[in-house]
Amino acid sequence: MERQREAAARPPVDRRAVAAATVTVVLWASAFVAIRSAGREFSPGALALGRLTAGSATLLLLCLVRREGLPPRAAWPGILVSGLLWFGVYNVVLNWGEQEVDAGTAAMVVNVGPILVALLGGWLLKEGLPGRLLAGIAVSFSGAVVVGLSLSDGGPDGGSATLGVALCLLAAVTYAVGVVSQKPTLRHGSPLQVTAYSCLVGTVACLPFAGRLAGELADAPLAATLDMVYLGVFPTALAFTTWAYALARTSAGKMGATTYAAPALVVLMSWALLGEVPGPLTLAGGVLCLAGVAVSRGGFAAVRARIARRSPAPAPAAPVPAAEEPAAEAARSR
Repeated sequence: MERQREAAARPPVDRRAVAAATVTVVLWASAFVAIRSAGREFSPGALALGRLTAGSATLLLLCLVRREGLPPRAAWPGILVSGLLWFGVYNVVLNWGEQEVDAGTAAMVVNVGPILVALLGGWLLKEGLPGRLLAGIAVSFSGAVVVGLSLSDGGPDGGSATLGVALCLLAAVTYAVGVVSQKPTLRHGSPLQVTAYSCLVGTVACLPFAGRLAGELADAPLAATLDMVYLGVFPTALAFTTWAYALARTSAGKMGATTYAAPALVVLMSWALLGEVPGPLTLAGGVLCLAGVAVSRGGFAAVRARIARRSPAPAPAAPVPAAEEPAAEAARSR
């Protein structure tokens, strides 16, 4: 009976939101590798403008195809904040940071952002801070630290690791504020509208880098230009849309925690595409990242429930006195 009440109280899993979040994390992980590759030919601001221009063009075309008009007036404050900070400032400082530290270290430091998302979401959006979410954050953050430390042996190409870490921390802050500002905005506009016009705001904010982008495009090899276009179409246009779709169907804290899988994926992609072979410590950190995601989203609880269903039923528990039943229910919900 108690198990049935717990199952009834637990909200159903939105499988489409989980699938959308998975697409987002995979594409965002690939962005760390593509940024490092394209960053050899493009300066941080030029790369951000080129990426956002490609993303905006793709998203606005999708809006036309789907006949989605301008977002309502109530959505614009969140769109402006998210577009300026998450799309504009975040991309510039992350690009700069990845010129100073390797992709694994950048992924580790930026993943401080979900901690800020969970804290801001619990405080400003009144989402609360359940113990399962906090436990998942702790496990995943420890894994992200292990991944970053195992990959970091100084900045690439003689870069400043201290400056790179500071820039990635700034990227994490802008990411967190952008996520929290976007969550209430999705009550007023569709995920595609919010993403498209946030990206457009970020593109406008990066227009001062237009001259530099034009000059660098003339000298850049085709592979670097394709990396930049890929960043705009997939990790930006597609991944931010799937992110907004999933965010509209779950809490900001839980969505932030899912991005802890990114460092492990960055390791695998760097291994396959850049020839960076991960060591045992890196792999151990990646496993911790994924374990933390499972904890934060109730994956381990689901596994335990399946095991319990196959086990012999325990002896019936003693009935709870009527005066104590509300307190017991509250303890179980926590």
